[in-house]
Amino acid sequence: MELRTMRYFLAVAREENMTRAAELLHVTQPTLSKQLKTLEDELGKKLFTRHSFSIQLTEEGILLRKRAADLIKLADKITEEFQTLDDVLGGDIYFGLAESYQIRHLASVIRKFKEAYPDLHYHITSGDTEQVTEKLDKGIIDFAVLVQEPNQAKYHYLAFPGVDLWGIVMPADCPLAAKEAICVDDLIGLPLFCSEQSWNYDIPKWCGNRMDKLHLEGSFRLSYNGSLFVKERLGYLLTFQHLIDTHPDTGLVFRPLTPKLESNIYLIWKKYQVFTPIAELFLKRLRENFNNVLN
Repeated sequence: MELRTMRYFLAVAREENMTRAAELLHVTQPTLSKQLKTLEDELGKKLFTRHSFSIQLTEEGILLRKRAADLIKLADKITEEFQTLDDVLGGDIYFGLAESYQIRHLASVIRKFKEAYPDLHYHITSGDTEQVTEKLDKGIIDFAVLVQEPNQAKYHYLAFPGVDLWGIVMPADCPLAAKEAICVDDLIGLPLFCSEQSWNYDIPKWCGNRMDKLHLEGSFRLSYNGSLFVKERLGYLLTFQHLIDTHPDTGLVFRPLTPKLESNIYLIWKKYQVFTPIAELFLKRLRENFNNVLN
């Protein structure tokens, strides 16, 4: 199974049309068809359902598309790393980020670092713990940011200098908005929105054995999407302060939880990770910056 064939497969999966994919790849359509047929024979699975003017992925094809995309990203990243092994002035760094107001510390360091090293190219992907650690474990990204204590058996980590405060985003004119802080009793019987990860990990730490009194109406990986449901008065969003715009003209307000619930976030990287020179230098600058903020 060759990387070139994987690139061919991904182009056809993306275009859903053999002719367009062949044009983009600068190969003939018979050549492309032959390569894909060889791939299907090698895997022993049918990857496409062919129609008159389009191509549709089978279930096996959908699975391969995800695996092939990860494989190509990793191969490209390896190539970039070897091309920049002797280059301490530039190169690529890949991050997988959780949603947090504390990301501002990372963004600030990246800005200053890029001013000093203009040939730095940084790449950002977002997701929850499961999504970003999967990419980290596969070597697709260099660093991940988690709103969860890291597995110290697998990762080195650097704690961010700030914490995120939990609270409720709700319509400004609802009765709860008149309160300065929200307790567990206030939320009983209400439709709540929260990320699945936080509902299972963070919120139980706050409400303890009363978790079964709370009702999860729906889960969102992105708080912004949850806030749109709040605007439609479908429920109340459990999230961090500062993630959602709650200025007066938005019609939304944020109220903190009581007792106070805070979350730390962490930058992690794999143990025994071999960094490019630019990534190694960036990590050193990040440590220095975080230490200065804390001191």
